[in-house]
Amino acid sequence: MQDSIIQCIEDIEQQILEVDATGQGVEAVVDALGLSCMQLSSAGVIALLDMLKDGITPVNSDIITSMLGICEAQKKFFFALGGLLEGSADALAKIKTAPSAPAVEESEEDAAKAFEEPPTAEAEAPEEAEAAEEAKPDAKPDAKADAKADAKGSAAAISSIRVATDRLDRVIELVGKLMVTYAVIAQGGATSMTQMASSLRELDNVITRLQQEVNAIRLVPLKQIFMPMHRLVKSLSQKIGKKLDFEVKGDDLALDKTIVESLNEPLVHLLRNAVDRGLEDPEGRKAAGKPESGTVTLSAWRKGDSAFIQVSDDGRGLDPDRILAKALEKGLADPDKEYETEEILQFVLQSGFSTAEKITDVSGRGVGMDAVVNAIKVALDGEVSIKSTLGKGASFTIVIPLDRSANEGIVDALVCKVGGDTFIMPSRDVVEIYMPRRNDVVELPDGRETVDVRGEIHSLLRLADLLELTPEIDNIEMAQAIVVRVGDYKGAILVDEVLRQQQVVITGFTVPVQEIFDIPILGYGMMGESDALVINAEEMIQQFQERIAKAADSSLT
Repeated sequence: MQDSIIQCIEDIEQQILEVDATGQGVEAVVDALGLSCMQLSSAGVIALLDMLKDGITPVNSDIITSMLGICEAQKKFFFALGGLLEGSADALAKIKTAPSAPAVEESEEDAAKAFEEPPTAEAEAPEEAEAAEEAKPDAKPDAKADAKADAKGSAAAISSIRVATDRLDRVIELVGKLMVTYAVIAQGGATSMTQMASSLRELDNVITRLQQEVNAIRLVPLKQIFMPMHRLVKSLSQKIGKKLDFEVKGDDLALDKTIVESLNEPLVHLLRNAVDRGLEDPEGRKAAGKPESGTVTLSAWRKGDSAFIQVSDDGRGLDPDRILAKALEKGLADPDKEYETEEILQFVLQSGFSTAEKITDVSGRGVGMDAVVNAIKVALDGEVSIKSTLGKGASFTIVIPLDRSANEGIVDALVCKVGGDTFIMPSRDVVEIYMPRRNDVVELPDGRETVDVRGEIHSLLRLADLLELTPEIDNIEMAQAIVVRVGDYKGAILVDEVLRQQQVVITGFTVPVQEIFDIPILGYGMMGESDALVINAEEMIQQFQERIAKAADSSLT
C-alpha cells in the first residue's frame, strides 16, 4: 500500500512541477488534488480555483508551493489512514516528503488529528484566498492592477520544449563530426595547406548544419499557447452571458520560442475584445438575423518568411463613422482630410483610443490596442492590420517576420568601433551603411541632428555621445552611419568605423546590468578572438523618441 500511495502522490507532484514549468494543465492538477469536489465555505477560494481553471489567474510560485503543500498534506492523510487501519504508526516514519518540504516526523496522535481535521485549501493558501476575495464581481476593476496581472501572466517563459529523438540524434552526430574535424585540424598542423583548407570548409559546413538543427529545436508549436485560450474564451462568454463557438486553426505551426512567448499577451487582449465588444448578445444577434451563437476564430499560417496570426469574429464589426468621430474628438484625425475606411480603422491602434461606452473587468480597462501594437512591434518587429465589415464582423491580423533573430543565440551582426572600443550591432535592424557628407547633416534648433540619406531624412544619433565616449574620428565625412529600422521608424547611428560583418554569439548578462545602468545594451557578444557589447537599436531609438517627447512637452510649458 505504501508504494502505491507514494507513486500516486508523486505523479500529482510531477503534474504540479510541469504546470510550474509550462504554465499549462492547471485544471487537471486541481481535479487530481480533489479540490473540484470539495465543498468550501470561502467564496474567495472558490473564485480563485475557478479563475485558475479558466486560465484567468496566472500560476505563480505561491500557488505552486500551496499545491505541493496540499500534496504533502494528502500524503500524511493517507499514511495516517494506513496507520490507523493497521493498528500501527510505523508507516508514518516512512513518509517521503515532497521536494520542497522538509522531512518531518509525527506521532500517531498527531496523525490521527490530521485525519480528523484534514487541511483545506483555505488554510493552505491564505494569500490566494485574500487575492480572490478582492477579485469578487462586486469589486471595482483596477485598470493598472489588471494590466499588471495580464503582463505578469504572459511574461512566463517557456522553460521546456519537446524534442524528437531523431533530431537529438542528428545534433549528437554533428557534434561528433565537429570533434573529428577539430582533431584533424589540430593534428595536421600546417604541414598541408590543402588539407587544412579542406578541413576548415568541412568545419564550417558542420557548424552551419549544427546551428540549423539547434534553431529547429527552439521551435514551439502554437498549440502550447492556443490551448489555454479555449478556457479563456469559454470563461469570458459565460461571464458576460454570450453564446459562441471558438474555432482554432493552424495551431500546429511551430515558431521560435521567443515569438510564442511574446504572442500570449496580445492574443489574450484580442480575444477579450472579440468576445466582449465584437460579438453581440443573443438578443442582438437575433435582431440582426444571425444565429444566437457567434463565432470567434483564432488561426495561424505561414506564407513565405512571415507568420500570420489572426483573431476574427462574426459580430457587429467596427463602425468607421464612430471611430472617425472619436478620433476627431481626441485630435488624432485632421478634420479637413478625407480618410479611406482602412485609414480610419487604423485609429483603433492609436495610444489611448477607445470606443468603449462603459468599463468592465473584461475590456475598456485602460489598456488599449496600442498595447498590442507595441508588444508586436517592439518584441517581434511585426505589424497589426484590421479588416472589418459593419454588421458582419472584424479580423485583427498579426504579421511577424520569421527572419528576425532572437536576442540570444547565434546572429549575424556588424562589428564597429566607437571611441577606441568595439561594439556589435545585430544585422536584423540594419538597413544600410552610409558615409554622410558634411552638407547632409543639419542641426535643429533644439540640438538634434538629422542626416539626408539619398533623399530620405533620418535622425542622427551619435553613439559616442550616448555612451559618453570620445570619438576617434572628428571629421564626419570619415565616419560611417548605420541606418537602422525599428518598426516604422528609421534612424542613423554614427560610429567611427564599421569593421566587418560576421556571426556572433549573444548571451545575456549574469547580473542585472540594465537595472544598474540606463544604456541601450542588449547583452554580451562573443566573436572568437574577442568579445564586445551588443547595441540594442530598439531601446536606443525608444530612448531617443522619449527625449524628443519630453523636450516637446517642456517647450509647450
